[in-house]
Amino acid sequence: MENQFGVPVQRGSALEAHLTSFVQKVFVIMGAGLAITGLAAYLLGTYFLGNEEALRSVLMSPVRWVLVFLPFVFVLVLGAGINRLSYAAATLIFGAYSLTMGISLSFIFVAFTTTSIFSTFVVTSGMFIATGVYGMVTKRDLSRLGSILMMALFGLIIATLVNIFLASNAMSLIITLGGVIIFCGLTAWDMQRIKEMGLQVGADDSEEVKKMAVIGALNLYLNFINLFLFLLRLLGDRR
Repeated sequence: MENQFGVPVQRGSALEAHLTSFVQKVFVIMGAGLAITGLAAYLLGTYFLGNEEALRSVLMSPVRWVLVFLPFVFVLVLGAGINRLSYAAATLIFGAYSLTMGISLSFIFVAFTTTSIFSTFVVTSGMFIATGVYGMVTKRDLSRLGSILMMALFGLIIATLVNIFLASNAMSLIITLGGVIIFCGLTAWDMQRIKEMGLQVGADDSEEVKKMAVIGALNLYLNFINLFLFLLRLLGDRR
């Protein structure tokens, strides 16, 4: 019996080993991305703390908007062009995206204390692992939940835009709590999808499967970063 990729379906320990291998690929890529982001954010953020003139020059120049929107460009290129990109190119773009995201997030070290940033990172990691494990082990089909969460995410984005004009603290708190719930749920959903992909591809280690691992890593990376930012708004101590 073959799966949709033409790879013989294996049972038992062999299948589990191939699933583990695929999941490891996903997490190695995601971990590398988070490491690049964290290092870039920390180095640039601490530099800005000691150089207020440089910080003001960035905030008052068009560079600020480049830093805000460039990560979205990389995501669009990677998501829309994955079928045309090679595995090496996809990995390079993911690395560039992680770097630009780190540069964009460097300003959190100016707004929040370093201790609260690292403690929030620990809390985020715990919640991410817990929801990810749930997605891996649950027998419940989370596909319907994923669709609901995606619609809720669009609603959250609209509410965030509206609150820019309202500047309501109550709405801001609701948006933050909603963001935490949504990205915890999306993490579980994405982990279940990654598990299903790993079971389908089996021992296949082709270029296409490696690119699937990059996309899986990107999804988990986005969930982690967004969950971290929403939790930072709740738990972070401002300077």
